[in-house]
Amino acid sequence: MLIGIVGKPSTGKSTFFKAATLAEVAIAPHPFTTIKPNHAIGFVKVKCIEGEFNVKCTPRFGYCLNENRFVPIDLIDVAGLIEGSHEGKGLGLSFLSDLNQADALIHIIDISGSTNEKGVNVKPLSHDPLKDVKFLEHELDMWYLGIMKKGWEKFARTVQQENQNIKKALSKQLSGLKVTEEIVEDAIKKLKLSHHPVEWSADDLKSLSSELRKATKPMIIAANKIDINGSKLNLDRMKESFPEYIVIPCSADSELALREAAKHKLIEYVPGENNFKVISDKLSNEQKKALEYIKENVLDVYGSTGVQTLLDFAVFNLLKYLAIFPGGMNNLKDSEGRTIPDCYLMPGKSTALDFAFRLHTDLGKNFIKAYDVRSRRVIGKEYVIKNRDIIEIVTRK
Repeated sequence: MLIGIVGKPSTGKSTFFKAATLAEVAIAPHPFTTIKPNHAIGFVKVKCIEGEFNVKCTPRFGYCLNENRFVPIDLIDVAGLIEGSHEGKGLGLSFLSDLNQADALIHIIDISGSTNEKGVNVKPLSHDPLKDVKFLEHELDMWYLGIMKKGWEKFARTVQQENQNIKKALSKQLSGLKVTEEIVEDAIKKLKLSHHPVEWSADDLKSLSSELRKATKPMIIAANKIDINGSKLNLDRMKESFPEYIVIPCSADSELALREAAKHKLIEYVPGENNFKVISDKLSNEQKKALEYIKENVLDVYGSTGVQTLLDFAVFNLLKYLAIFPGGMNNLKDSEGRTIPDCYLMPGKSTALDFAFRLHTDLGKNFIKAYDVRSRRVIGKEYVIKNRDIIEIVTRK
């Protein structure tokens, strides 16, 4: 699973990325700080099961804070997109191609309106951030359209002449964008298109490109720089104008400051929470004031900085993944003595058999049954797993 961080230049994408990952990336108040895409590991938050069993987990990957399990995910931060990126402006086609494998997108928008359409800093509230939503939609749709139109006439004729199944043919043609037969079928049905692509008009292709983009690159909006005066008005306008999107208020600067302070053991902070605890007497007056500002203007007003909320929503709501713990009916430790060492992210509607294969191919091939450790009941291979299930797989010896 790969989550893409996107938007125009200078909206705070790299700050968001660093806050989510603590990776070393360039951050500067001018356009195109990022040229090559940044890859790093972020984390989604899951309530750990350790408290239910009165044990302390020892994760192999990720970490656990106050019974909050942080499970690793892949993030990519691509360079800022500008108007005409789909035509190659500003190395746009290169930047867009970096998003090919992304499963979902987090669109970072400067909700304070202090970054214009070119990514240049301007007076707060002087740029309308609502325009940025339409801008990115258009660039992504036109990118998809450009890919689909390459050799389209020959493709459409071949499908017609060989009486090919349009779902299979088009999904194969666009497999690099994660387009599946089911997605093609749903889009064709929604747009009421003929199953003969030679009959599709230019407008049909454009509409289809948009539908395929929405299905393969679901998006959530990060209303960044929410702590700047006047931003709340833009946030309310955006939510009202784009009911099809989840818009989450965000302060990437605040999250980065909190995570860095926690990293240096100045405070105790659980990402996504609405508070922190000062644990050091070495804070300077400037640091104290900065923390007070974050508490009063971000955490107390919005309940969190928004960064963790956005990651969690992208994985568990947009992509509908589930967090599953392997465990034994009588033992929660692995062969090396680690307690509840793993937590896996599984696609929605996965079965116990799917989970067995995820753990190891041999477990899937030799599957006999499984146990729901929490309820201590036997479950079969067709059992549809639920979020935070604890499952033991039983196999043939």
